Amino acid sequence: MEAKKNPELEINRNSSIYFAIGLNLMLLFSWQVLEYKTYEREDVIIDLLDVESEFEEEIPIVNVNAPPPPPPPVAVQQSIQIVEDMVEVEETVIESTETSQEQAIQEIVEVSDVEVEEVEEEVQVAFAIIENVPVFPGCEGQPKKKMKDCFQQKMQKHVMDNFKYPEAALELGIQGRVSVIFVIDSKGHITGIRSRGPDKILEAEAERIIGLLPKMQPGTQRGKPVKVSYAVPIFFKYNEG
Repeated sequence: MEAKKNPELEINRNSSIYFAIGLNLMLLFSWQVLEYKTYEREDVIIDLLDVESEFEEEIPIVNVNAPPPPPPPVAVQQSIQIVEDMVEVEETVIESTETSQEQAIQEIVEVSDVEVEEVEEEVQVAFAIIENVPVFPGCEGQPKKKMKDCFQQKMQKHVMDNFKYPEAALELGIQGRVSVIFVIDSKGHITGIRSRGPDKILEAEAERIIGLLPKMQPGTQRGKPVKVSYAVPIFFKYNEG
């Protein structure tokens, strides 16, 4: 039995290809329509712009309060006076004040006539290294080895007997240690009292106690009385509560 239709003339065989080609053409046409730009002629105004140049007038600057110009310099006239060559000028003679060799020394001083006065230098020695310590009243007759211990014991007793806590320091709650340094001079007097502590009130009280020390026998170094420095700490402390 023969086929009624020619297979080569069948339309539906390539329908998908035709559909794809048509779809692409439509998309291309739609894209061109969307991208097409048009302009309204009524909104565009083309005109000729004429710019006139402005003329700027130069105004001179006048300073009303300007000072007057300085006067011209004064011409200095030089006067030249001609002096004759025959004028004699008296020269001033300056005599020398130096002593010449011709001038002899009228009075000769011999070496034996010059008196040399010996000046004794006061030496200050620390209490720890002095040969013979100062003798505190009441320590007389003690051996040399016990003299320092006696001096220190008498010093502590003197501080305790004359100690008085300042009322102002108690009210302010001031307490602490005061270091006092003083010198026993070559005659046994107490001099050069200095102190350092937490407050001026306590320093003044410590200096008052040391100032009440009695006169002592001075310390000696190599058989001569010398100044002796001594330091003593004084503690100011009160019971709280």
